[in-house]
Amino acid sequence: MDFQPGFSFVLLVVLLLSVVLTEQGVVGFGSMGPISAAFGDNGFFCAIDASGKQEVFCWERNNSSLSSSVLGHFNAIPPVAALTGGEGFMCGLLANTSTPYCWNSVDSGTNLVPNMFVNSAYSHIAAGKDHVCAVRGSYFSSIYSGNVDCWQVNNNSERRSDLVSYFDPSISNLVFEKIASGEGYTCGGIEHGGIVCWGPKSGSIEVSDESDNYVNLASGKDSVCGISELTGEVKCWGGNNTFVNPPNGTRFVDLTAGARHFCGIREDNHGIDCWGTHDSSVVPKGSGFLAIASSGFITCGVREDDLLLDCWGSEEPLPAGYSPPLQLSSPGLCTADPCGEGKFAFNASILSVQDLTSLCVRKNLNICSPCGSNCSKGFFASSPCSANADRVCTACNLCQNSSCWDECKFTSSSHREKLHQVKKLGIIIGSSVSGFVLILLGWCLLPRLVTVRNEEQRKKQFKSCLRKPEVEADTTDELQPTLSAALSIGATQIFRLSELKDATNGFKEFNEVGRGSYGFVYKAVLPDGRQVAVKRANANTIIHTNGREFEAELEILCNIRHCNIVNLVGYCAEMGERLLVYEFMTHGTLHDHLHGELSPLNWNFRLRIAMQVAKGLEYLHRDCFPPIVHRDVKASNILLDSEWAARIADVGLLTPSNRDLDGDLESDVYNFGIVLLEILSGRKVIDNDYTPPSIVDWALPLIRKGKAAAIIDRNVALPRNVEPLLKLAEIAELALREDRGERPVISEIVMWLEQIVKNGLTL
Repeated sequence: MDFQPGFSFVLLVVLLLSVVLTEQGVVGFGSMGPISAAFGDNGFFCAIDASGKQEVFCWERNNSSLSSSVLGHFNAIPPVAALTGGEGFMCGLLANTSTPYCWNSVDSGTNLVPNMFVNSAYSHIAAGKDHVCAVRGSYFSSIYSGNVDCWQVNNNSERRSDLVSYFDPSISNLVFEKIASGEGYTCGGIEHGGIVCWGPKSGSIEVSDESDNYVNLASGKDSVCGISELTGEVKCWGGNNTFVNPPNGTRFVDLTAGARHFCGIREDNHGIDCWGTHDSSVVPKGSGFLAIASSGFITCGVREDDLLLDCWGSEEPLPAGYSPPLQLSSPGLCTADPCGEGKFAFNASILSVQDLTSLCVRKNLNICSPCGSNCSKGFFASSPCSANADRVCTACNLCQNSSCWDECKFTSSSHREKLHQVKKLGIIIGSSVSGFVLILLGWCLLPRLVTVRNEEQRKKQFKSCLRKPEVEADTTDELQPTLSAALSIGATQIFRLSELKDATNGFKEFNEVGRGSYGFVYKAVLPDGRQVAVKRANANTIIHTNGREFEAELEILCNIRHCNIVNLVGYCAEMGERLLVYEFMTHGTLHDHLHGELSPLNWNFRLRIAMQVAKGLEYLHRDCFPPIVHRDVKASNILLDSEWAARIADVGLLTPSNRDLDGDLESDVYNFGIVLLEILSGRKVIDNDYTPPSIVDWALPLIRKGKAAAIIDRNVALPRNVEPLLKLAEIAELALREDRGERPVISEIVMWLEQIVKNGLTL
């Protein structure tokens, strides 16, 4: 048959489109577990919570506040014992009856299971692309094998009993233990060994002559992998383009399948290994996991150290909008079986929740998690796995004896080398002490000479930065006004107006770095190369501030010196101008990092900033006499220097807008509490895009209800250890108490924040 050129072109386009559409199909199947994913355009993740009620919470793309109580279409899901996901829908076994319940993102209150199966009890369930299979039997018994029922899913929120059953008569008499469903097929592990697959597309799997038992199965689009009960290793069948070559010699305890890859939890350290098409650099390192699930190109897991969720992309960093909720997840499935060798029963008491003794609704059930045999690199097992706790891993720098030397790679030769280094250090210290003694003797022998030189120097200095300097008359330059000052202990200096004009290029707009009620702020470069910020009072400030008030403010500013304060370098009072020269803060304001276009700050930086700002306030409140009230503590008045240390700006500057306000130390603490909320949430103080728009009205009720996790900024990668952030929220709540007498003093806050930073460095 001959084709015309035009027809050939159209055919080529159609073929190309069909290839593209085929490649865009997104799948992700895994074994039934405490976390699962529905894939596709309407995909979402769900997990069983760790409240002891086995409630379900779900999250989906472009939603940051993602609990079942927040998203209306997920608020009707009953408690479940296990989860599994298909294309745009999720299924679970109900926690009280072990009957199936399926839902989608449109209406979680409608059960998508056909009427003929809705009242049947099952011990295992697995969702494929558009069908579900389940093993008959009670989930709450110790017998986890039976015949299989299968049905198609009508994903239109309508139950129909006349749906064609997705079933193969050839398997009607087989007894299954584990099953996994893919696109157009289901595979199951048969009692006493072997795997059988059925369904219209099962022919591509080609499982034959397989007699092993498999404790876990996961299905991709056209492939299935299983964990051998005997060896713990993974074996795969089907399309090689999905799983490529599974790792050899590595034992696993859990599996999940993505669009073009598989991932598993290692038995030894509970780390993640993936194979197929994936980027290993985006897989979390140093974290152990207890459960995982994939949805196409996104994988989420439950971390073993804190039961928080962590998500990552398979081929690139996690896309925006996929951040999981900061909510504790169940570490595994509740089971009636006793935890045998190599497993431990999860102890709910470690969560420190009152009256929480079990994460299972039925108290006769427990959650058995696999023991980890090894610790990650840099850690050693300080305590073995027991009946109620996994092995405890401790950092190698805490290794004290030979019991951990082998695990931490300490050898006798390296130990001798360390002793040799200690000896060398002792010699250096001894020499330093001897030198110090000689210097001390010299200082004692020449006190009078030093005193005389100091007295001569003092004649050229002044007790106050507002005393007139003793300078020779300058016949060419205009005399400085009486407010001009010289150096104050070598720190505060006067500047000529012409000098600051040159340094700011004539106060040009392109040198402007900020503005406020006091005036404009310009970046300047002094003749000696120093970068400074010049604050130029506007006409309104000059008119409403007389000379004595300005003099009093200068006296305060000259005497403030602290590493967490933007310190005064000097000033100028010529030609009616009032110019203050400050240290230049290279990295801008905290406000611009949290809410503007500057780079976001990670949690370690944010914790340090909170502590440093508190220390700056402590200096003003406690170390200055009389105590200084800032009156305007806010994110835009917190600057970051070249070392990323936080500095408080605008100390002691009274402007016409705040001159008559009564300030007290408690008001500074309250304002600092608002800054803490901004640091935690990334939200502005007032944002009309939210309801309520006030950050205080929004955050405080959540914190006081024990839901502080809901306010934490989802635009920053979730830390491994979230406890410091929750404590930061508690401090903010105390600082924002309506009763001033109930607010802590700033010194107490500094003490708490120092402890948080100390613990938070392991985020």
